[in-house]
Amino acid sequence: MSGEKPLVELCKGVNGLDKVVLREVRGSTAEVYLYGGQVTSWKNDLGEELLFTSSKAIFKPPKAIRGGIPICFPQFSNHGNLEQHGFARNRIWTIDPNPAPFPTATCDKAFVDLILSPSDEDTKAWPHSYEFRLRVTLGPGGDLMLTSRIRNTNTDGKAFSFTFAYHTYFSVSDISEVRIEGLETLDYLDNLQEKERFTEQGDAITFESEVDKVYVGTPNKIAILDHEKKRTFVLRKDGLPDAVVWNPWDKKAKAIVDLGDEDYKHMLCVEAAAVEKSLTLKPGEEWKGRLELSAVPSTYYSGQLDPQRVLEC
Repeated sequence: MSGEKPLVELCKGVNGLDKVVLREVRGSTAEVYLYGGQVTSWKNDLGEELLFTSSKAIFKPPKAIRGGIPICFPQFSNHGNLEQHGFARNRIWTIDPNPAPFPTATCDKAFVDLILSPSDEDTKAWPHSYEFRLRVTLGPGGDLMLTSRIRNTNTDGKAFSFTFAYHTYFSVSDISEVRIEGLETLDYLDNLQEKERFTEQGDAITFESEVDKVYVGTPNKIAILDHEKKRTFVLRKDGLPDAVVWNPWDKKAKAIVDLGDEDYKHMLCVEAAAVEKSLTLKPGEEWKGRLELSAVPSTYYSGQLDPQRVLEC
């Protein structure tokens, strides 16, 4: 049909940064900036934004974009010579001219393949050769899927280790009215208490103060229930054993330059991650980590999630 917008379109975003817009035929969309290889928008077929992006987000290198789905690699958190959460989220990725085969159904036509390669600057701080391929797909029902493949291409015979997270910021109506199901009774490391290990109590996780926890050995499905919006996010993951839950609350939000003072009320980070234990790749070895996000009516709850539903298409 003439005048129809393409399913995949490369265009300019904020401050002239390149972005790829993915469109699904029923009307859902996603936007992926080449800066950071970062999804910054995911809208359903009603045009409702499902991801949170800060009202003060800085779309200008070298500052990472606050919101959407930043990619944390080759480290999560802050230690050693590397910048916080690694360098992948503030580097320019390229559209992959020779994408490797991905297990994505042929009906998923709205996708983009990106690649990140080492720069001279990065190898000074992290002296390894790697190939990072990312596919972002908008599925036929509006589901958002991210598949990362990281390969060790060192020629010196050396293995390397890394940690990883999809630092997903979900848009919620009111953080006080949201709960998470699927992490109850699990152990977590509390970053607000020097990574001390605790066991989660209660039937579901709710929020009334700052939270910064790494849940370990998590199931591959987690549900985020937003009562006010009558919406449930279903997070499915593969190759990512941990889940990070973060909200800065009021005091810390005011201390974060690129976050609005009241933004914490409308965001919740639930991150599919591999952070408790480092992942190690020998030369030639490849790791794959996959995330699938769905937004469904809130009549769903974690016990209703289909246990037979698999991540691989």
